[in-house]
Amino acid sequence: MLPREGSLKYKTEPPWEFLLSASRNSLQSYELSRLSHAANLRKEIAQLLDSWLEENTAAMLARWLMEEREHSTPARESSERPAAKDEGVAALDARGKTTHAASDNFFADRPGARPEFRSRS
Repeated sequence: MLPREGSLKYKTEPPWEFLLSASRNSLQSYELSRLSHAANLRKEIAQLLDSWLEENTAAMLARWLMEEREHSTPARESSERPAAKDEGVAALDARGKTTHAASDNFFADRPGARPEFRSRS
């Protein structure tokens, strides 16, 4: 694996001279240090992956909200009545359903699958 500019550089070539001439205790110590380093890298990768997923989820939610607004704005404007502009008064949306104030549950009228959460192991 070739390191890119700005990425972390890890030496991937093992120290052959040391490994071939090392005692059993030295090899065991070297093995433990490499396994520890690998475990630390795995933790870092898991944290980065979690952050990446959270950021992508937030971006996808923003995109979905923009698309929902684009699709519903023309229909909402054409069906809106003057009395519905007052706060607290329900109006009919393009589907003929009653709309409520923004403080109401946004996803209440949409059935959805329950999210599955992965466990950390």
